[in-house]
Amino acid sequence: MMEFSREALPDERGSGGPPATSQGKLALALGVIAIALSLVLGFVYLISVRRLEHEVTRLSQQTEGLSRLVERAQEQSKMSAQQASEAAANAQTAAQQRDLAKQAQSDSEVQAQLARQQAAAEQQKAAQATQQAEEYRQAREAELAQLQQALGQIAETRRTAMGLIMTLDSKSIRFDFDSANIKPEYREILNRIAGVLMTLKGFTIAVYGYTDDIGTQTYNLQLSRRRAEAVRDFLLQTGISPTIMSAKGFGKSDPRIPSNSEQARAANRRVEIAIVESRVLTNGLLMPK
Repeated sequence: MMEFSREALPDERGSGGPPATSQGKLALALGVIAIALSLVLGFVYLISVRRLEHEVTRLSQQTEGLSRLVERAQEQSKMSAQQASEAAANAQTAAQQRDLAKQAQSDSEVQAQLARQQAAAEQQKAAQATQQAEEYRQAREAELAQLQQALGQIAETRRTAMGLIMTLDSKSIRFDFDSANIKPEYREILNRIAGVLMTLKGFTIAVYGYTDDIGTQTYNLQLSRRRAEAVRDFLLQTGISPTIMSAKGFGKSDPRIPSNSEQARAANRRVEIAIVESRVLTNGLLMPK
């Protein structure tokens, strides 16, 4: 409020001043003006305070919003950092897996190369084995052909799938009825046969005996076995190894000449000598056909 100097006002008791009533009105007017000014200033102050409070509230809200934005930004930053860390770890894992895959591919290529080399070596061995087998077969064929020619000059000799079969029937060795004895006149033939068989290498010799159709099957089996054993024993005496020879009787089965004539029966009382490679021997005994 404004202050007024009492010295400026005329003294009530002085001379020449306005009346007291006028001075009172003036004072009242000034008081009213002062009050009005105070009210105006108070209202203005109140409005300013309210504006400041509103601005403070707004700024507080903005600050809170910014804080939330900062928090979200921090959370997003953390998430981004975590994702970046996971991505780096995944990239490292992927790089390791790629390196492992490259190593595995390299190892596979090495193994494939080794497999191809082994396959080529095996093919070469197989080709060599095939060539050796063919050479061996050709050598055996030539040997069997020479053997057939040599034995064929002594007695009938034929080729079979497994080797040779030499037939000693009534044309070369004649057995008497119900007899397994080898007559002296046939020993020369057996000696000649033994001379050829002693040169064999890698072959097995089987001697088979047969009879005519007279008599029981059981008796004829025994008789045919004795005839085969008689020829085998004679050949063993010439020096042929017993480990490559065997004997078996077939009785009156498989007659050479299916007839009951005396000539046919004499031809069926025979011995056959089978010559076969040891590798195709079946159960230690070569079958005749």
